[in-house]
Amino acid sequence: MLKRFFSYYKPYIGLFILDIVAAIIFSTVSVFFPIVTRNLIKTYIPNALWGPMIITFVVILTIYLIQLLCDFIRLKWGHILGVYIETDMRSDLFSHLQKLSFSYYDQTKTGHIMSRITNDLFQITETAHHCPEDIIISTITIIGAFIAMFIFNWKLALITLVPFPLLAIYGVVYGRKLKTRFATVRKTLADVNSTVENSIQGIREVKSFNKEDYQEKQFKDSNDVLMGAKKQQYDAMAKFHSVMNFLRNLCYLFPIVGGALLIYTNQLEAYDLITFILFITVILPPIDRLINFMEQLQQGVVCFQRFIEVMDIHPEIKDSPTSKDLVVSQGIIRYENVNFSYDDNTEVLKNINLTIKGGSTIALVGESGAGKSTLANLIPRFYEVTSGKIYIDDQEITNITQSSLHKKIGFVQQNIFLFDASIRENLKYGKAGATDDELWDALRAANLEKFVASLPHGLDTQVGEHGARLSGGQKQRLSIARVFLKNPPILIFDEATSALDSESEQLITEAFSRLAKGRTSIVIAHRLSTVRNADNIIVIDDGKIIEMGNHNSLIKNNGKYSHLYNSQKL
Repeated sequence: MLKRFFSYYKPYIGLFILDIVAAIIFSTVSVFFPIVTRNLIKTYIPNALWGPMIITFVVILTIYLIQLLCDFIRLKWGHILGVYIETDMRSDLFSHLQKLSFSYYDQTKTGHIMSRITNDLFQITETAHHCPEDIIISTITIIGAFIAMFIFNWKLALITLVPFPLLAIYGVVYGRKLKTRFATVRKTLADVNSTVENSIQGIREVKSFNKEDYQEKQFKDSNDVLMGAKKQQYDAMAKFHSVMNFLRNLCYLFPIVGGALLIYTNQLEAYDLITFILFITVILPPIDRLINFMEQLQQGVVCFQRFIEVMDIHPEIKDSPTSKDLVVSQGIIRYENVNFSYDDNTEVLKNINLTIKGGSTIALVGESGAGKSTLANLIPRFYEVTSGKIYIDDQEITNITQSSLHKKIGFVQQNIFLFDASIRENLKYGKAGATDDELWDALRAANLEKFVASLPHGLDTQVGEHGARLSGGQKQRLSIARVFLKNPPILIFDEATSALDSESEQLITEAFSRLAKGRTSIVIAHRLSTVRNADNIIVIDDGKIIEMGNHNSLIKNNGKYSHLYNSQKL
């Protein structure tokens, strides 16, 4: 783990060295202050040597100025180093999240992911910045001071040393308990974030179902768990800091008591006792650093472990070394003995054999949960088949690069996601370099031109978070326009009209008919009236294809499709 952590310093080795050199100089000159002061008290003041005294004052001032410069370098460039590392880690994490399969997002709460990207990475940054320099400053200052003390009076130095092993042992042992507490708080904080995110994203449902009190109770429950975890954390922190501060105070008591006894027995001069007290004053800030460092290190380790937990998750679906880009000539899609399950226990699709003619429009129908959307989602490899194979123009999809596969497929779904940006920016997601003429052509084809033209800001109108300022039908037509710009040879129209009014449904159906011309199109709908004109209708029940044919032939068969169609006419 340490190797992976320090690998993030490598691109900024020059900045890292600057920070470390500043820390070394800062800690080294700190040790000279008691030594210079000792000479002042021992020789210069008793003998009224004003020349050496003035030089000593200048030396002390120089020490302070050097520390000022080193402090500036550490505080500015040390933190900038931490920002660079945080930026790289966040970029790596975000890039890795883009590569993970849908199954990861199915099993992981968004709040947990956001907590790793924000809170955890900030804490890692603080550790990355402070960890090396705190160790160096503390080590050099403490060791340097004790070497000087042993030179001046080894007996008092031994007495002064006594509390320090207690500090080290207690810090290490109790620090482990702190680590556990910090990990618990991080997890419960992620749960709270997830609860808040769900409530905000579903605020319309919350209000429409009058469930504000229920959501508040859910939040209160998760918030109370977080409060309990933080109480335990602060209890552990209080015990840690109070005992450490007590041991820190013993660092003064031991040399004072020992020095008094040595002075009484004529083994120590008073100026040496003052020097030792000054050395303790120099040593204690590094000890404070170590106390804070132990706490920060525990938090940083926990956060970095959470970071690498995600980074070590391998995408379930990867391109093979021999993968080639998809070339679509006719757009024929073929399923051969395809089986699929989201886990090892529940089989969602069973022995699917199906050929979809190039350029045709087929409809997948069936009751909710029958496996319609899953069957479509296997084509772009959002999920990997459990067994069997899927071909596009005789190219097996596991031998095709995912990027080229996704470029050739357009999606229109019921739950459209629009970015919190302008209509123009959302449209250009389909074609980055599209001109305004191309954008208006796409809107016209999607039956949305008049609406956008009527807006005060036209294409530059902000749609709001998740497209909150648009109706459901408008969002879906905007999505269709986006696919027009993408211009893929294969379309998947997943339940796009199931929750719309008749007028919106008609506008979307017309737009889709234009879009589907000359493309292989797969439509999934609950309203069977929308798929009457499909070239082929596939009826799925319990993960199996039970009927297949056009509308008229299926009605005549008086089977599952006929039953579903007639029930919707009532």
